Amino acid sequence: MKYLLLSICFLLASCTGMPENIKPVEQFELPRYLGTWYEIARLDHSFERGLSHITANYTVRDDGGVKVINRGYSQEDKAWKEAEGKAYFVDKSDTGYLKVSFFGPFYGSYVVFELDKENYNYALISGPDKEYFWILARQPQLEPELLQRLITQAKSLGFATDKLIMVDHSGTPQ
Repeated sequence: MKYLLLSICFLLASCTGMPENIKPVEQFELPRYLGTWYEIARLDHSFERGLSHITANYTVRDDGGVKVINRGYSQEDKAWKEAEGKAYFVDKSDTGYLKVSFFGPFYGSYVVFELDKENYNYALISGPDKEYFWILARQPQLEPELLQRLITQAKSLGFATDKLIMVDHSGTPQ
């Protein structure tokens, strides 16, 4: 029983780790990060598969954490899908390293490792390992040169950028 409890604790703790050679941004300002972000690109995972027009909206919770609303459109179901989560800083509140949960007591890492610190217009996000990666922006599209620079940076850090899914934000979902 003791071994089982230790194994579960290790598993849960490993979900809030961060990939090797990924460093969260310093001087992170949560008030500037709050609001709506558009998902520009991501690596595939089941919880967003088949969705377009994906956004993430961040607001402050009463307990000081961050309320997360992820929203995307399923063309197959002809319906919007929405998930609500909560996030908390892992270390200091001025470091872009948070843990986020959409499923009860289970948390995963949310590591902001690149950020437009001047205007907070784009961000690169990693999960606990390099299988989770997102490019977010304040607008539904990024300039092609900037997008390519961000993809090149992610590739140099070991993310499988050849498997990126570019999120469709064109038109209005019917």
